[in-house]
Amino acid sequence: MITKNKKYQSFEEIETDLKILKLKKQIDGLYLKNNVSDLKDNLSVKNIVSSTFTNIGFSFLNPRTRWINLVMNYAIYFLLRRKR
Repeated sequence: MITKNKKYQSFEEIETDLKILKLKKQIDGLYLKNNVSDLKDNLSVKNIVSSTFTNIGFSFLNPRTRWINLVMNYAIYFLLRRKR
């Protein structure tokens, strides 16, 4: 673990910590890239439309739920289209 006030005894220790930090930065970048990709997939028009029809199909038993799901999905779709 790299501490804030660490005192180094050699350049090798510094280089080791720099390599560790570089690897952590790369891992965090890949993690962020993966999360952004997942978010884009989840918010795609295809996925929203698919979930709308799925919600409509499953909510025929409860008409109130059906309308709430339908309105929510169209509101999300409208907001996403508006930002483009």
